[in-house]
Amino acid sequence: MVQPVTQDAPRVGNKLTPREFRGMAAILMSIALATLDTAIANTALPAIAADLNASPAASVWIINAYQLAAVATLLPFAALGGVLGHRKVYLGGLILFVVSSALCALAWSLPTLTVARVLQGIGASAIMSVNAALIGSIFPHERLGRGLGMNALVVGTSFSIGPTVASLVLSVASWPWLFAINLPIGLFALVFAWNSLPATRLGTLTFDRVTAVLNVITFGALIFALSQAAQLGSMTSVLIALAIFLLGGALMLKREVGHPAPMFPLDLLKRPMFALSALTAFCSFATQGLAFVSLPFFFESTLGRDPIQTGFLMTPWSVVVAMIAPFAGRMSDRYPPGLLGGIGLAMLCLGMISLASMPADASVMSIIARMMLCGIGFGFFQAPNQKALMTSAPKERSSGASGTIATARLIGQATGAALVALSFGISSTHGPVLALSIGAGFAAVGSVASGLRLVTKNTANPRV
Repeated sequence: MVQPVTQDAPRVGNKLTPREFRGMAAILMSIALATLDTAIANTALPAIAADLNASPAASVWIINAYQLAAVATLLPFAALGGVLGHRKVYLGGLILFVVSSALCALAWSLPTLTVARVLQGIGASAIMSVNAALIGSIFPHERLGRGLGMNALVVGTSFSIGPTVASLVLSVASWPWLFAINLPIGLFALVFAWNSLPATRLGTLTFDRVTAVLNVITFGALIFALSQAAQLGSMTSVLIALAIFLLGGALMLKREVGHPAPMFPLDLLKRPMFALSALTAFCSFATQGLAFVSLPFFFESTLGRDPIQTGFLMTPWSVVVAMIAPFAGRMSDRYPPGLLGGIGLAMLCLGMISLASMPADASVMSIIARMMLCGIGFGFFQAPNQKALMTSAPKERSSGASGTIATARLIGQATGAALVALSFGISSTHGPVLALSIGAGFAAVGSVASGLRLVTKNTANPRV
């Protein structure tokens, strides 16, 4: 068992100690890898399918396996972090992620790659489930927004640039290098994290394995249903998966009645501030999923842009998020997250409406301006909302809050992708515009939910 090292020199003013700085660097590097790998393989699917002699339909499981494993195990890992400590779960997840990335790079068939992606998703899940809680243990409460702003920058940018990174790698190397590049970065993060991450207090409760299995079944079925819907799969399989989701969820909730720290954070969701923050997160990431899946079709089919131009036009969103997120994080240390999140999502809503109503002869600068508006709105919401989620939960439930952040993000993105498929099913011609309009609706709902937090008392932290 690894023992954390002793604390180094005390904090001077508001500056992080060298050890805290190394720990934060490790957290950001690992969350960048985990987020990047949710989208990086999409661009390479045709090349992977051809190299492994797999059909396009079967190769989709390279994507689905990662998402399924990640979402299904997020809350169990968050609960395990509360029992064993966030540090141990993070280190175990990072080690598994690095090893499974090597297996992905060495895969010789579609089944071996799919299994490796499942393991990679489990490792990523362990990292994502506790990263916000670890940041909360590094930064003092009055500066938590700054730390979460850095996290929001990395998460938002990594997801957005996934296709761009994949294209750059594939232009100079074969698809296994998409996974091999994780090895040096992951090992570097592991070296930093090993002696730098803070030790957290161990929980007094035991880990409920039965509830963990029910959780995996429940959320695994949900993601399977959403992915099948997004790929226009069999309606029968979608309905069966949804039935399993409802049954598994009911059994899980029944088992956790009266539990002081339930794996599915029903106790936290009974807190209005936490519930509104979780709803805001889901709505915003559903908007992001709708936008990033539909916009390439919109730019190429409706506006007549080529793939290179499309890649260029997608960039302003992620660039602006990278610029705004740290600023918004610092602002959340001074102003209510409900206000900042409400303003941000209102701007995102306006940006989505402006994209949906864009004429076919729109200029490049006009498109860029609309994408920048969306990026400003999304970047302005993310860090304050994460702070609201973390500070509206008691300290001893930081694992549950951290897991909720990641769960809301991944389910929101999956829901957005599924709704894009539905939009195309309703109208192949106007599908992208319909998807963008639905995204605007989600952003509007998120803005209202965020604003309601201004009149909601935070029982965990009255100052927020």
